[in-house]
Parts: sequence; structure tokens; C-alpha cells
Amino acid sequence: MSMPKSSILGTLLCSALLLGCTEPMDPAPITSVGSAPAFIGELARAHPLSGSLPQHPYLAANGRNSMHNDGHASDSYTVAGPLGHKPQVRSRDGSRLPGGSCPVHTFDRDGRLIVLCANLAYFELQLLEPRTLKLLARYRLPTRPSTFEALLTLNPDKIMSDSSGAYFYLDDQDRVVIADAQQRIQRIAHAEVQPGHWQFKAVDQWDLSGEVPHDCLGPRRWFGQGECDPITAVMPDYNGLIWWVTRRGRVGTLDPDSGAVQKMQLIGEEIQNGFSVAKDGVYIVSDHAMYRFEADARGMPLVGWREPYDRGSGRKSGSINQGSGTTPTLLGERYVSITDNADERINLLVYRRDPRWGGARLICKMPLFERNASATDNSAIGWGNSILIENNHGYSNAFVQKEWHAISGGITRIDILEDESGCEQVWHSEERAPSVVQKLSVANGLAYYYSYDTLKNGENAWYLMALDYHSGRTMFKVLAGVGTAYDNNWSPLSIAPDGTVYVGVYKGLVAIWDAP
Repeated sequence: MSMPKSSILGTLLCSALLLGCTEPMDPAPITSVGSAPAFIGELARAHPLSGSLPQHPYLAANGRNSMHNDGHASDSYTVAGPLGHKPQVRSRDGSRLPGGSCPVHTFDRDGRLIVLCANLAYFELQLLEPRTLKLLARYRLPTRPSTFEALLTLNPDKIMSDSSGAYFYLDDQDRVVIADAQQRIQRIAHAEVQPGHWQFKAVDQWDLSGEVPHDCLGPRRWFGQGECDPITAVMPDYNGLIWWVTRRGRVGTLDPDSGAVQKMQLIGEEIQNGFSVAKDGVYIVSDHAMYRFEADARGMPLVGWREPYDRGSGRKSGSINQGSGTTPTLLGERYVSITDNADERINLLVYRRDPRWGGARLICKMPLFERNASATDNSAIGWGNSILIENNHGYSNAFVQKEWHAISGGITRIDILEDESGCEQVWHSEERAPSVVQKLSVANGLAYYYSYDTLKNGENAWYLMALDYHSGRTMFKVLAGVGTAYDNNWSPLSIAPDGTVYVGVYKGLVAIWDAP
């Protein structure tokens, strides 16, 4: 007699609650299941880039505040990452439950990590000591409907196709602002309550469940009959309004002073990416079109302009939905770039942002990578007039990936021409970065990726990889570890204020830095 799914689910959830209370403060390293060269390549030299980005008044400092680093979603840092000098590597197993990945990393003003970690049962915020990865505090978040559904159906794709809750930010007072699975936007502070003892505390909370449909599956609701529309992402605008978007195309604002909420909906469209904010507006991509929004005097979101793109005929392998896989990347004060989801080859699209522009907004539409081997579900790096994009074609996720030879690979740099007549490819690398959110160090001119080599025993050796921004040349690779536990599984890498690179992996978090 087999155990019913309800009993399996109950057992898993109870185990999650029990085990969640016993996570060790000191880090347990992630197990590596083989050996591989610890370093490949050569010591790099710094070749800094010029330029700067504006500092958003309601965000923590650039490079510390969100998954994509800043309001422009540039994925670029003004601090120097590793050059490959006697690399030091440390890992932390993120959970005793299946999973445990810590994919989103932010940093408070003293360099401590505030990370979002996820296992098969729940999300939580963790406060970690830099480099040692010692756990200082934790804050449990409600179980997402997709997590419950994945446990109920034993289908992990329910989790992998849901980006809700991942896009949070640190505000100008180092407080986490995040939308949870109960349709609440929380503002969460952290403090040392006594020497050596830290604590997260929710200081503000706004319930949007009356504004956003929430007939979702959960431990207390096994069958939903209405609409379930999780909040995907939150970001502030330059007037202090907290903007939020949902999977089913709702776009809204929250006034944190009055609690007033305004909203509209993009009917028949889905939003599964983060979004970007500049002085001139809020930039959101749906699975149908690229948008610029602004708010009226009441805070009501208004469409400034809309540019539809080729969304292809279906969802590609590894993609969250049938649409662009990129958070809009803002370049300077003039441009915004995304990729489309065209069938044979996706295209880089670059638009003029100027709300008063009366002509064609599209500056360039450039095909990327090879025919029938072209896809990305990660944002581009944007700096100056340059855009760096990786090819994720052939990768699905760490739960199911088997065909490693099918990963097409490819990384390219494309520049917008000065006369705005189009774009040109500057270089192309055949390296494979199957799923990482790529990052650029402006201070040393290196772009960082996460790659793998398949060993004779069939396991993958996973490496932090550095490419020269100017030439695309691979400078070095540093071994993180061997085996599925070190698979990146769509997580970002981040560069801390002290130059340490942190990489989210399937079983937790890896830190890599240069020795003095």
C-alpha cells in the first residue's frame, strides 16, 4: 500500500519545520564528489573602465542593493573582483533539506551579506559574515504556492518556472524590501541586539491581498478555484513610491507613507523578470512587449510607451515563460536593452528611452548565437554603450539536466554605434556559462561567469571564470567544486565591497577571493 501524496507532503513540510530550527550557525562545506584542476589560466592584470552610474536615492549604494546591482540593472560593479592571485575558496551548505541554494546576494554598509536562500520547502533571508559564511541571523518567509504545488505534484519545474519573491532590494537604510507569498510587501531591518547576536525584524508591512488575487494553493488550501497571481518583483522610483509587478501582468505602486495602492493590468501578458528604474521612468518587460511607465500625481501607473517584440512560438528549454528572459538593462540616459524570444535565433533589441521621441525607438535588432542554438534567461551586462550577453541554450535546471553536450555555449559583447545607426559585435567567446547571472568589474575590466568541465567520471567540475572585457579572452578559471551540488542552477554571482565573489549554487553558496 503506497503512502498518499497528502501524507508525503505533510511529512516533508513537518520535516522542514523541524530541520529549519536546527540549521548550524557555523558553515558546513558543500561536499565535492571528485577532483579537478584548482586553477586554469593565468594571473590577470587590471584594466579599469571609465564611466559611472547615478545613485538611486532610495536604494543602498550601487553594487550592494539588488540582484542586478543598481536601479539601471547594469550588473556592473565599481569594485575589483579577483585577479586569480592564489584564490581562496569557501562554501556553505545552505540547508539540510533538498536544495538550499542562496541565489540573491546583497550587502549592508559594513559588508555583511543579506542573502535569499531557498530549499524544497521555503525561502528565508540569511545574514552572513563575509568570507567565513557564518550564519548571524535568519528570517523565514511564507511558503510559495509553487513550492507547495511542486511538493504536491512531485514536479520541481513548478518552482523553476516561478520567479516570485526573488527580486527584492535593500533600501537607503539597509532594510530589505520584499514581496512575500502572502501578497505582503515587508520592510525588514537587521541589528545586533547584543554583542555577537543579530536579528532580523519586520519594521513595516503592507497587505496587498485585497488588491491582488490570491486564491493560491498552500498548506491550508489544497484546491484553488480562483486566480493566483504572485508578486514577482519590487523596486522604488525616484519619488519613493514602491513599484510592484505580478506574474499575471499587474503593475502597481505603494506609497510607503500613506499605504495607498494604485494599480493597472496588462491583460493577457505575464511578467516574470525584474525591472529597472531611472529618473525618466520605470522600465518593465512582459512576455509580449517592452514598456516605459510613469506615475501620475495619485501614483497610478501610466504607460509612457510600448514596444512589442517577437515572442516566438513557445517557451524555450530552461526559460520561465514565452517571452524575453532579460530584466531591462538601462545604458546611460539614452538606451534600454532586452532580448526577444524569436524561434531560430533570439535578438538583442536596443531602444531609445526618450519619452518625447517621435520616430522609431528601435536602434538595433541583432541576431545572437547560432540558429536553433540561441536562448537566454539571464540579463545582459550593460556599461557605457557595451552589452555582454551569454547563451543559455540547452540548459534546463539542476534537478533534471542530463544532456551536458547539448549546451551550446557562447558569450558575446555588442556595442551600440555612436551614430545610433545600429550595433556591432566586438568579440565572441565559445565558453559555456549555462545559467549564471553574469557580472562585470569596472575596476579591473574582467567579466565573471560560471562554467563547467565534464570529467571522465561523468561529474562536472564547476569554475568561476573571468573573461577580459576588452578582448573576450578567457583569463582564468577557479574551481568551486565538483558535482551537482555546485551546479549554479540560474543563480547570480555577486562581487562584495571587499572584492570577494559569491556564487549561488544548488546546495548553497560559494565564496572566492584573492589571497593578499
